[in-house]
Amino acid sequence: MSCDISHGRLEQCKDSISGIQAIYVLNYGLYDPYTDVTYDTAPGLEDLITGISLPLASNIYKFELKGANTFDTTITSSRDNGTTFFEQVLTVQLKRQDAIAHKQVKLLAYGRPNIIVQTNANQFFIAGLVRGMDVTAGSINSGTQLGDYNGYQLTFTGQEAVPANFLDCNDEPTMIALLNNPTVVNN
Repeated sequence: MSCDISHGRLEQCKDSISGIQAIYVLNYGLYDPYTDVTYDTAPGLEDLITGISLPLASNIYKFELKGANTFDTTITSSRDNGTTFFEQVLTVQLKRQDAIAHKQVKLLAYGRPNIIVQTNANQFFIAGLVRGMDVTAGSINSGTQLGDYNGYQLTFTGQEAVPANFLDCNDEPTMIALLNNPTVVNN
């Protein structure tokens, strides 16, 4: 049966760290998720992405993060319906408002980008691999007091048939090579 598990798991060491250090936004439609994505063929690693063939001269957009940013996946499975899906929720804070960021937040809300999440442990996931990520909540805050938060708070949500896939990389240069060498735009 195709849903039988094939591996167990030992108790893990306590040497990991949490949090997100950056996201990379890809405009939806840059790649075909069925023909432009390659996966590892080793047993147990069939969901590990080893390449995404972005068109030459593509741009991806990097947002550095620090603070209260999260990436969570909720599993929803129904025995009655015979369905399972994975809801991916990314919440980010982009500090300080400016005219350029204002426009980009508007465009993010209008679109449904694919988003690569880089954790503080240098793990890379792609959220919204097939269907993209929608901005489902957000706010633009100016605060009241001098020390209050000023910036953008955005929640992206995606629903996929599988959890966000790991990318086969552990640093930005390897991730860029995995994506067919796009230009990283960070300002």
